[in-house]
Formats: sequence, C-alpha cells, structure tokens
Amino acid sequence: MQKLPVEQSCYWLATRENYVASDPLSGSQSADYAVIGAGFTGLWTAYFLKQLNPSADVVVLERAVTGYGASGRNAGIVSTSIDHTHNLAIGHFGLKEAARLASLGLQNIDELSAFAKDCDFERTGQLQVAMTPAHMEECKRNLDVASQLGIQGYRLLNKEEIQQEVNSPLYLGGLFVPGGGNLNPIKLIDRLKEELLTRGVRIHENTQVASLDNGLVNCREGSVRARRIIMATDAYSHHLLPELLFRFIPLYDYILVSEPLNDEQKRAIRWHNRQGMVDGRTFFNYYRLTADDRVLWGTSEAVYYPPNRVDESCDHSEGHYETLRTSWIRHFPEAAELKFPYAWGGPIASTTRLTPFFGTAYGDTVVYGLGYTGHGIGTTRIAGKILANIATSNRTDLLSLKMVTEKPFPYPPEPIRSLSVNAVTASLKRVDQGESPNMLLRMLDLFGIGFSS
Repeated sequence: MQKLPVEQSCYWLATRENYVASDPLSGSQSADYAVIGAGFTGLWTAYFLKQLNPSADVVVLERAVTGYGASGRNAGIVSTSIDHTHNLAIGHFGLKEAARLASLGLQNIDELSAFAKDCDFERTGQLQVAMTPAHMEECKRNLDVASQLGIQGYRLLNKEEIQQEVNSPLYLGGLFVPGGGNLNPIKLIDRLKEELLTRGVRIHENTQVASLDNGLVNCREGSVRARRIIMATDAYSHHLLPELLFRFIPLYDYILVSEPLNDEQKRAIRWHNRQGMVDGRTFFNYYRLTADDRVLWGTSEAVYYPPNRVDESCDHSEGHYETLRTSWIRHFPEAAELKFPYAWGGPIASTTRLTPFFGTAYGDTVVYGLGYTGHGIGTTRIAGKILANIATSNRTDLLSLKMVTEKPFPYPPEPIRSLSVNAVTASLKRVDQGESPNMLLRMLDLFGIGFSS
C-alpha cells in the first residue's frame, strides 16, 4: 500500500482550504522574541507575548507549515483536564493543586471556545465508555474525584443510558464529562495565524532551525538575534536541545478518518449528541464525529521508535491501521462496511507524570515547554501563557503552578529506554486483556509514573 505524505493522508491537513504559507526566513534579522515552532504552543505563546506587550517584535519560525506537527494531526478532542486525569493530578500535586488545575482548565476552555467559534467547535462534552465491570468502577471513581474537586455536571450512565447515546454491543455504561468538546485543529491553527499577522507578528514557514546559541537562532537561509528564544517544538525538542530527552520520550499515535456516515449508519450508531469518546482500556480508542459526519477513530497504543526517532518515516503504521479497522468493527458491527480513506500518525512528547514541564537553557536566553501527552489542544493555550510570562519576566500566579516549578521524574537513556518501553507496553496489554497489574506496573504506579497517550 502506498504511503502518502501526511499533508495528503491527514484529514485536517488534506482538507485545508486556500492555505498560503508565509515566506521563509532570509538573511539576518533581529527581534525581541523568537518562537521556534508554529503549532499550538508556539502560536499561543506569540499571541500572549503580544497581549502582554503589544509593541514587542515577535517572530515565529516553522520548519514546515503551521500545524504540520502534532497540532495539525491530533483528534481535535478538547479536554478541560490539564493533567492527564484529575485523579492523577491529585496523586502528582495534591488535592488543593488538583482543584486549582481543574478550575484553571474549565476557565481555559471557556476562553478558547470564544476564540475558536469559527473552528467547528462543538461544546458537546465527552463520554468515558465502560466495556467491563472494572471500567465501570473506574467511571465511578472518576465521578467521586470530580465531586472532591468541586466540578459540576459529571453524570454516571447505566447500560440503557449509554446505549441511547451511542449504540454498541460492547458498552456496559459510562460517564458523561462536561465542559470539553470537538473542533477542527487546523482551523484553529489558521485562526491563530490570521490573528497574529494582524498584530504584526512575523511568521516564517519552511524555515529549518539548524542550531541555537546565546540569543541567536541559526537557520539554513538566515538567522534571528533575539532577547529571548522560546522553544515550542514538543516531541521535536531534542533535535535542538538533546539534554531534554532526560525528561520526555517521543511517541507516535495513529488515527483513521472515515468517509461520511450515511443515514442508515447514523441511525444504527445513534451518537446524536456528538460527544468525543474514549473507552476504559489502558490502550484505549478515542473517537469523534467531524463537522461533515465522518468518524475519526484513533488509538492511544503509542509507539516508540528507537533511538528517539521523530521524522517522516514514523508517520504511518499499517499494523496500527489494521488494528484500528478491526476495533471499529468490534465496536460498531452494524457499520462494519465503513471505509477509512484517511490514515496517519503524529508525534507526541510524553513525560512520566503525563503533564507538561517548563524550563530555561543557554543562560536563561532560551525558554521551553513541552510534554502534553495527548491533551495538547487545551493545555497548549495555558502553556503559551506560561511561556510568554516567563519570557517577559512577568510575575503571575501561573508560574507558581507545581507543573511549572517541579520537573517530572526522568526517563532512562538508551538502551534501557527501549527495554523499559517494551516491558511496560507488554504489561499494559495484558491488563487490557483482563490480567492484574504485574510488579512492574505496581512499582510505576507507586512512583506516579505513567506510559500512555
């Protein structure tokens, strides 16, 4: 099977309308702030830099086109959670900090919703689906945690209620999670780019950054001298700062998008409230409907390509695509004939606590933030605020968040890294098949270390 480039195989990028890339960087330039990476993190950082200082000279450098990386390849499911789950937030940071993060996440989605109203944003909430009694118990625990944190609107669904929402023979119940929804991530990228250009931000696409020095960004066809450099490159960050690999691991998730559902398929599946969905397994499926009623069907069974590879050779996995097609038929046998013409992978940066981290390098002239582990659409907006405030030395309560002040537990280097990933993956697969967590997983849980997307 021919492997199409991601610009053609990714539904969001392939259906992008009338996009005109900005000119590449040429010659030697200067700026107050140079942002590397034109995904969500980089564009939100530039947005908040101009909000903090409208007269600031801001330049954004992107090696391909805006949204080429994870920002343009994700599912477009918007979560209110900043940590991977509220329960993990309590474990990582304590109840008080978890409540603070929950409140911040809800406020962030409200603000994002207002900005992204033209980006196919549907505030549908989400469904967590139970496929086993153990999954149902987890839904109940999540409901209890939401109550502890003072989050309103969670609702436990029994089998009849979940089947009324989405008709699948596998579903025993579930949990409705309010606040989030679905959007078109590339439309949000384009909305951000348009806003930045009107504010005087210079954006240079097809501009490969070759190296960093103190206050200098060296590119293949030019350079930028800046007071502060902001690294917004997530899973690609080790290409410029190899020392960051100590704190994250690059992984790939894979996604299919179908042809539009016909009327018969819509009646069979129901899904009339159009929620984004995840099932209860460790390596879960995540799924949603697009604005034109296609099914986006993804897997969190993330892949590590040693040694820390992030490049075009990882953009496709026929094995994952076949597993995804098979899982679709298991979930929805009445729509088994549905075809999936779009298929692609995208890189994510996973930390051991499954939350982002922040820091500085090169004598504080470089500021960085990364590690969204699949929760990037909402969290990158908060990260952009954090990075803009760090870069401008502006004091704000955001900088007192523990995910800003504390670094995640490190990952081991190669070859232990590959061996560890393989061992944990095999162990988690056995849990999804009904086995109890083994000693390795119990030890990781004791230290609050996760491995998923």
